[in-house]
Amino acid sequence: MTGHPLPRGQMAWLALTGLAALFSLLDTPFPRLAPMQNLPTLAILAGIGFSLRRWPMPTSAVACVCLFLVLHTIGGRYIYSFVPYDDWARAIGLPSPSVALGLERNGWDRLVHFSFGALWVHPISCWLARHKALSISLATYVAVEFVLAGSAVYEIFEWLLTVFMAGPDALAYNGQQGDPWDPQKDMAMAGLGAVLAAICLRTKARFT
Repeated sequence: MTGHPLPRGQMAWLALTGLAALFSLLDTPFPRLAPMQNLPTLAILAGIGFSLRRWPMPTSAVACVCLFLVLHTIGGRYIYSFVPYDDWARAIGLPSPSVALGLERNGWDRLVHFSFGALWVHPISCWLARHKALSISLATYVAVEFVLAGSAVYEIFEWLLTVFMAGPDALAYNGQQGDPWDPQKDMAMAGLGAVLAAICLRTKARFT
């Protein structure tokens, strides 16, 4: 079985995301830790490409996954704790997000956890509805539950990984930035993103 050919739009999304992951490793300010963050992205993209040939998905779903991976790639380049978004904002004449939002820490990891929920509900619910014959309502519910479970599993994985790393590297990779409630807040952000995405999808479905 050769599978279904990927639409050009989906191939472009996957290729651009892969290039972004590779580019993120060039002259990274954190050469020891950034590859641990972003090399897995290439394996994930390859897996997605093969999976789409067997289980076709709409381009909108592929775009959501790729957008999430791009946000993760940016965070991984700067090991999340040091993403210079304030400098980027000032460079284009915008106010500092940290000042505007009253942030006392780098908030890129919160954005990525939120986007995990906001951007993965649509692909997961599409896959369940298309290939497992679930109703749209049930598929959306399961997608939200997947995000909550996936977020918890990731936090456990992150903890176990840092247990086996050296102290300074563990703290840098983990990205808690001194917040003892960081895992719980990350999971809450993912859950919030998932619930908002589910509400948007169900609202859109009612009016289409």
